[in-house]
Amino acid sequence: MSDDTPAPAVTSRHVARGLGTTVLARLGAVVEIVAQPLYVLMFGLAGYGLYAVLWATINLLENLFDLGMTSAMQRTVPQSASDADAAAALRTAMLWGVGPCLIVAALIAVFAADLAPYLNVAAKDRPLVVPAIQLFVWALPLWAFVEIATSAMRARMVFGAEIRLRIVWEQIMRLVFAGLFFAGGLGLKGLFIAHLCSLGITAILCVRLLRRYYVFGELLRGGRGGETARNTFWAGLSILPSNVIARLFGDAPALVLNLILPGAAGAAAAGLFTIARKLSSVVQLVRIAFVYVLAPLAASAERADRAQVADIYAYATRLIMAIALPLAAVLAAGSAPLLSLFGAEARIAQAAVVILLFARAAEAVLGISLPVLQVVAAFRHQLTASIVGVIVAVGAGWLIVGHMDALTGVTLAMSIGLVVMGGIPMLQLATGEKLHPFDHQFPGVALRGIAITLVAGGAALLAGRLPDAAALPLIVLLALAAIWLSLRFALPHADRASLGKTARKLRLVS
Repeated sequence: MSDDTPAPAVTSRHVARGLGTTVLARLGAVVEIVAQPLYVLMFGLAGYGLYAVLWATINLLENLFDLGMTSAMQRTVPQSASDADAAAALRTAMLWGVGPCLIVAALIAVFAADLAPYLNVAAKDRPLVVPAIQLFVWALPLWAFVEIATSAMRARMVFGAEIRLRIVWEQIMRLVFAGLFFAGGLGLKGLFIAHLCSLGITAILCVRLLRRYYVFGELLRGGRGGETARNTFWAGLSILPSNVIARLFGDAPALVLNLILPGAAGAAAAGLFTIARKLSSVVQLVRIAFVYVLAPLAASAERADRAQVADIYAYATRLIMAIALPLAAVLAAGSAPLLSLFGAEARIAQAAVVILLFARAAEAVLGISLPVLQVVAAFRHQLTASIVGVIVAVGAGWLIVGHMDALTGVTLAMSIGLVVMGGIPMLQLATGEKLHPFDHQFPGVALRGIAITLVAGGAALLAGRLPDAAALPLIVLLALAAIWLSLRFALPHADRASLGKTARKLRLVS
């Protein structure tokens, strides 16, 4: 093919095709939700809270010290002119993304005894804190490697390659290992070992997958300092602040709660927030799937025609609204039976769950603008939303916390900042790039979707009054039915038809 041959247009069909496999890959998050009640049952709420705080810390550190390399590849690899350029991007990402994490992990392991007193835990778990830090900190470089490797596959527009990794090895095997180690009498330490085992296996399997989509000869043979390597490095640094701040909204509240509440109460509050966040992640999954798909597709479309970016941006927003709103409403209305899975202590997290579900739905609809902004706008514009979002969250927390229980107050403050941070990139695209997703089809989709959402939410409220054994399966069925109704009757025919075989199998098109 000559260089003058135009690339195929990027359409809603490309988005839909990538979305299906990416949703399957991210179903690991759903498996993780199912696993959490078992972890609480085995290790207790306070023990689970310690695990949640340490894993939240690992996530925050990884997002800081990977230097933005996971996001950088979404920009540079799709625009690579050759396999050598793609390999240079991957080599740069691994060097600057995993290397700093290794150094940080070693330093934390050395100074674990000095860091341990900052964690609030149950008295019976206090002797475990130092060895837990020294052991679990090695999840940091492992997690950085897995995140960069799977991002490298998505950058090649191979959206489904991580399905087995995310679901089977990262989540199911973690649960299996945790159960075996618990049965073997290792207690809470077994959960940390299980997590490391699952990450180690996942990292090994990532190497096998990378060999399929990157030329390892180029990866090992190439030098440093080329244009692609420089572009990848600087793209990562430019996106790093927004990535870190976005992660703060997910994990920092658990750390804040652990710091402000003493002893076992701090560990339990961190565990309760993590439970609320895991339940809301079902809605967040919708946004993450679209972000993963839209980033490389928007990069390819921008190279060809700005109009293609506008089309897939509008399509993604309509589809997200049709899925996220009814899903959030049903889960919020049925949150009491869902929390019963985690034991009686978890009931006090109901307000936090409801707040997070609707915040994640709003973020999903508004926040799909961020990957488009990262592709079409200058790097400096990507910081505005992150900085303003943090300022709003901190300000809201200063005003709110103290007037209600700490868990609800911290969650509400975080949610306000989250929605603000999601909306600003949409405003930036509309004002600076003349791009917005609200075409002539959007008002009809929104009105029909909201009507279905209200009916489904009311039905879920009624279902929540039933005994938990009857309410739980009914709420799941209502959530699935609400999504189907919204897709079938809220979306225009062309959007439904773009889902291809899935639309025909689900009878979304006649």
